[in-house]
Amino acid sequence: MLSWTEFLAAKGSSILSATGEHLLLSLGAVLMGTLIAVPLGILLARHQRAASVVLGISSTIQTIPSLAFFGFILPFLGIGIVPAMTVLFLYSILPILRNTYTGIREVNPAYLEAGIGMGMNRRQLLTWIQFPLAFPVIMSGIRVSTVYIISWATLSALIGAGGLGDPILAGIHTYDAKLIMAGALPAALLALLASWSLGFVERAVTPRGLRQR
Repeated sequence: MLSWTEFLAAKGSSILSATGEHLLLSLGAVLMGTLIAVPLGILLARHQRAASVVLGISSTIQTIPSLAFFGFILPFLGIGIVPAMTVLFLYSILPILRNTYTGIREVNPAYLEAGIGMGMNRRQLLTWIQFPLAFPVIMSGIRVSTVYIISWATLSALIGAGGLGDPILAGIHTYDAKLIMAGALPAALLALLASWSLGFVERAVTPRGLRQR
């Protein structure tokens, strides 16, 4: 049996390549989810009836088991990165959408009244009051979504999308614990690093008064 040093010398480059694929897959899905969910959440904050329907649909998607979802989408999009990123994108939407909607809705009405008294229009209220105050809540949703997607992206190897799921599956098939750890440990570290990095961004852009509070 190979030692860890010999194992890393033999498999190190392929693990690095799988890590790059995993990052591309995960962050690409979260980025697309953010670009869709944040504007949609802001829009839904003004339309209560539509919000209940859209959030209900997003919640239903979130409850579908990952393996079943990947299997369901195969006949339509085949195998590879496109179907995997599509499924991960759909999974990424709910935490971001829900937090955006909640953050915008829960802005203190007194702040909005003050803005209106200063002559602000709806766009200015959103830009200068609602969005900055809701941003910590929105970032929390993005953090949760990112951590989930990095974890779930390991299953995308089942449909040929690559990533850190490949060494995990290979290790399971060959009863090789080192291969399993070579996929699982980097995936866990990526999730922790993403959570810490997004937390740092959240603190950096949060208004000082809210940060102190």
